[in-house]
Parts: sequence; structure tokens; C-alpha cells
Amino acid sequence: MSQDTVKTVQENSDIEISFKLSLLDGTVVDQTEDGEVFAFQIGDGQLLNRLDELLIGLEVGTTGKFTLMPEQAFGLPDPENFKTMSRSDFPDTMVLEEGYVIGFDTPSGDEIPGTIYEVSGDDVVVVDFNHPLTGQVVVFEAKIENILS
Repeated sequence: MSQDTVKTVQENSDIEISFKLSLLDGTVVDQTEDGEVFAFQIGDGQLLNRLDELLIGLEVGTTGKFTLMPEQAFGLPDPENFKTMSRSDFPDTMVLEEGYVIGFDTPSGDEIPGTIYEVSGDDVVVVDFNHPLTGQVVVFEAKIENILS
């Protein structure tokens, strides 16, 4: 097979990958199961744009492993995304502990995660609405299983 006929991932390729997204300490955040693939088109927004870019130029069967700093992945924490709420905004039976992630409904009906950042006094709860992986260095490992177009 000549070098000209080797299929590589292009800017708008439809591809299938197996992948693992983890933290530096090895904690797995997301991954495909054995025998499963994740199918998407480069640039369609299903993966972070930066991750799409990393796959461009890879051939079928190639595995890439990339370490991304927070600015390249989920960003740095934005102080504007920390909101102070009243304990009365939560159900009485809900246990509020730092680090708990809770789903909050938006006015548009979507759900976004918020992490309990601080509980102080009897009535003050600070919730962090930054993405849970904000500020984290992540490791993205992907194998190009198939290039459909």
C-alpha cells in the first residue's frame, strides 16, 4: 500500500474510536467499554474541540495518548460560577457535604451539575457550577478504530 492511500483522520471525518479519559492519578472519568466504539464526526461538538484536533492526521489502528492541561481541556475555575445559596433552597432531607455533586434544573429545563463547595453556618451553601473537571489535568487516550469518511 503506498503512502498516498493510507486513510487518515481529516477535519470533517466520520470516525469510530475507543477511548479513555482519566485524571493524572489514573482515575477513569469516561471510557468506551470493551468491544464498543464511539462514533462521531470531527468538529460536531461531541468531543471537546481540542480533542478533535488531536485526532486529525492519525491512521486507522493508531493509538494516541495526550496529556492536556486545564486550559486545553475543561478550563480553569471561573469565580463567577460560584453561587451562594440558602439551605432552604434544598430539600430538608438532603445531606449537604462538600464535594457532593447535585443536578440543578435551569429555567430552560436542562440539568447542570453543581458541586457543594462549602457549607457554613446554618443557612449558607456555596455551590460551584464550574464543570466538575475544571482545573484538572486530563489524559486522553484514543484508538482510531475506523474512518468512515
